Amino acid sequence: MPTIPWMPGAAAADRTADSGEAVVMASKLQVKSLLSVPRFFLLSLVIWKQVRSAPGVVGASLRAEPLKKTFWTLSAWDSQESLDTFSRSDPHARIVAGLRKVMDHSVFVFYPAGQDSLPADWDDAVARLTRKEAAK
Repeated sequence: MPTIPWMPGAAAADRTADSGEAVVMASKLQVKSLLSVPRFFLLSLVIWKQVRSAPGVVGASLRAEPLKKTFWTLSAWDSQESLDTFSRSDPHARIVAGLRKVMDHSVFVFYPAGQDSLPADWDDAVARLTRKEAAK
């Protein structure tokens, strides 16, 4: 399945004049069973819609490897506060809570990125996730 390419978010226009750093969040999410993949995928599209209009999002991209039961997210935010507010808001918070029992493994990384390094790079994000996963 192809990657949904980087899409500018609600705060992208504000970033053009801002020289401050964004907060990048990358995740690798694995479900326990192939039977959980369709539901996870459909719910991830609900969250994708929420992300695209969330206050503070600079941009985001998704990647799915359904046969590997693995989903990836990559997003940039104008602040950690914006990211935290999004993660606690519905439908994201409700969906995450409802999916906990089907999740096998999740890895998250957070790192700063300047305006010149956006959109965030998938190869860099995957390398960071791989290093964190290996360190566990």
